Amino acid sequence: MSRWTELSGRGDGDHYAARFDELAASGADVHGEASLCDALCAALVDGPARIVDAGCGTGRVAIELARRGHVCTGVDSDASMLSVARRRAPELTWVEADLADLDPACLGASQPFDLVVAAGNVIPLLAAGTEPGVVSRLAAVLRPGGLLVAGFGLDAAHLPLPDAPVDLAGYDGWCADAGLELESRFATWDREPYECGGYAVSVHRLRG
Repeated sequence: MSRWTELSGRGDGDHYAARFDELAASGADVHGEASLCDALCAALVDGPARIVDAGCGTGRVAIELARRGHVCTGVDSDASMLSVARRRAPELTWVEADLADLDPACLGASQPFDLVVAAGNVIPLLAAGTEPGVVSRLAAVLRPGGLLVAGFGLDAAHLPLPDAPVDLAGYDGWCADAGLELESRFATWDREPYECGGYAVSVHRLRG
């Protein structure tokens, strides 16, 4: 069982989506993840990018990236979250699957993807022990030169957990084992430089 499921249970999709709706209504920018990925894609491909939103939840990031012209597929194991995503964007591809068991064939794409984004503390909320395998599976859906973009907390202040189960050295090691090289690291999705803090956004590129 993933740490996310242990924390939240199931059936919380509408409540989760409402939190971000309230933030957006207040004037907050809730699309920092999409803005960063959109900028990375502009340098990566000429035209729309093929993107996987891994651990997509209610689809906020994928829906915004699709609105900006990209071809997006969302993957999540929580049916209640995907129910909201499908209701809000029925035209997009939504796949119910555990990232630890992700089969590239289930994504329905005829060619590899340009970018995979894992926002919202996806990596530290995986089931304990599955993290290296998930990173490997995410790398496997990328084309050579494609990007894995992941943002997550590194301390209790930035996580819904008492302790951080993942550190940057460990994550970078899993990425290296999967053929991914660190390209850049930020302190926020707004690309503030990362020095040493409790949250990091890492961009890794698939070799080859």
